[in-house]
Amino acid sequence: MVTFRNLVLILLLLTVAAPILLYTDPYASIKTPSSKRDFIDDVTALTFNSEENRLNLLPRESQAVVRRDVVGVVYSTQDSDSSRKQETRDQFSARVLSAADDETQSQTDNHIKQVTDTASEMDKPSDVHVSSDTSQDKERMQVQLTQKTTEKVDEQEPKDFGAEKERGNVVMPDAQVRHLKDQLIRAKVYLSLPAAKANPHFVRELRLRVKEVTRAVLDASKDSDLPKNAIERLKAMELTLAKGKQIQDDCSTVVKKLRAMLHSAEEQLRVHKKQTMFLTQLTAKTIPKGLHCLPLRLTTDYYNLNSSERQFPNQEKLEDNQLYHYALFSDNVLAASVVVNSTITNAKHPSKHVFHIVTDKLNYAAMRMWFLNNPPGKATIQVQNVEEFTWLNSSYSPVLKQLSSRSMIDYYFRAHHTNSDANLKFRNPKYLSILNHLRFYLPEIFPKLSKVVFLDDDIVVQKDLSGLWLVDLKGNVNGAVETCGESFHRFDRYLNFSNPLISKNFDPRACGWAYGMNVFDLDEWKRQNITEVYHRWQNLNEDRELWKLGTLPPGLITFWKRTYPLERRWHVLGLGYNPSVNQRDIERAAVVHYNGNLKPWLEIGLQKYRGIWSKHVDYEHVYLRECNINP
Repeated sequence: MVTFRNLVLILLLLTVAAPILLYTDPYASIKTPSSKRDFIDDVTALTFNSEENRLNLLPRESQAVVRRDVVGVVYSTQDSDSSRKQETRDQFSARVLSAADDETQSQTDNHIKQVTDTASEMDKPSDVHVSSDTSQDKERMQVQLTQKTTEKVDEQEPKDFGAEKERGNVVMPDAQVRHLKDQLIRAKVYLSLPAAKANPHFVRELRLRVKEVTRAVLDASKDSDLPKNAIERLKAMELTLAKGKQIQDDCSTVVKKLRAMLHSAEEQLRVHKKQTMFLTQLTAKTIPKGLHCLPLRLTTDYYNLNSSERQFPNQEKLEDNQLYHYALFSDNVLAASVVVNSTITNAKHPSKHVFHIVTDKLNYAAMRMWFLNNPPGKATIQVQNVEEFTWLNSSYSPVLKQLSSRSMIDYYFRAHHTNSDANLKFRNPKYLSILNHLRFYLPEIFPKLSKVVFLDDDIVVQKDLSGLWLVDLKGNVNGAVETCGESFHRFDRYLNFSNPLISKNFDPRACGWAYGMNVFDLDEWKRQNITEVYHRWQNLNEDRELWKLGTLPPGLITFWKRTYPLERRWHVLGLGYNPSVNQRDIERAAVVHYNGNLKPWLEIGLQKYRGIWSKHVDYEHVYLRECNINP
């Protein structure tokens, strides 16, 4: 009996305890993590024979997509295909716009175009019955497109401003500013559309966003000017604009509104350009307060001098043809001083240079006082008053007679002309000054000189100019640098070739040349009677039918086939209007010319070229400090 009981106990032990011992791993606590990972890897590696159509698997979204809090799309079996696609497309576009807030507007538009183009392809009507399998395929393609687009944006989206710079990527300095401004344009479009106006809640929200973005962008021209909350406002505006897109789905209405806005903007631009042209001309012919103060201060001190103190030294050199003579006609004391200072600074033999300055009665005393107080080293200075040229009168000079006529004065000063930009360039009263026309009377002003270099007062000399007197003009009267590298510097730009007098005598494609630094052979001038040629053409142009006023058009006519082309290195132009003058040409030039309205002594002057001019001005001089003339 006992033996039978023991046998039963042994059988129970075998049937209960043995399985426990057999299937229990004593090292399970150590192997569990590895086993769990192996199990997960095995599961994820399953492909289910790649039968995606049969299993209808949806691709997984990346973690970056999940973090964006994108509104999910839940479909019911009762939804129509068209409503399903419209809702999905709008939400996808909103996601792309929100994700691309740190990219440029053009990049964002590309992403939107990818989504909308594909969605529009799916929206195309079809007469063929679409099976349930085809509908599922479309839905799967749409979700896959969303995943690809979102992942692409996620890769491009910078996490912050600093991170992008740390990665060394190139970032447009005004990308955010332009994006904000584009948002304002889009917001204005939605606010003007009837569908949006019918939704007062949306209108209130959009107007609030417009105010926020306007305050953020304000006068900012680059991203660093924006406030810290600009990104948040940009994102908030994008969400609101996405709602507007859902409300207004009529593209033709939006296109019409944008075209109207574009036309309005172009018209405003035209008006602003016209105003800018007029104001620039006005500024160019207005004397700054400092330059008005300077001659007054100098004139006062000049008349306090004794008569013996008003004389310049070395006056015996004024008619010596072995020296280098310069003619300068100016009523701007500071500009004239820069011409003289820059020439002497770069001269190899300053004592051989003689400057003949002619000015008007108003600035005569000031000009003399300046050079008496600031003598140009060993060089010789002469200052003359144009009023003392008694031979220069209206009976001798046709241009002087024309400048004093009633029709000419009305042409410049009648109020209604300011409302038109036609020929505005030539309505500058500087052309009324006889100083501007003295260049045609050089032999009369300097009867005993054989050769003279004419310099405008808006030039700066950078090299020694003594080599100009060694240039053989080959029987020509004028030596000048040609300016026909650009089409608007040819004869037809300055002369009226519809007039037979011009068309029969000149070539419209002939190359123009520059006034500002010219070599004149005065002996040849007198031999060829150039002054008489000038007078004849001036008389023919009394009604301004041949050319508008100025000195270059009559110069082109007077010295037609009498001009010798100098090397371009002697004279580089454009510093008074062209911000893109070649820097190498500037550095190599003997003379740089600020021709144009943007003179270096004016606030509107081009800043990048001002240093070339201002380095020849001593801003610590007592006269300049008293008149508040600063660099």
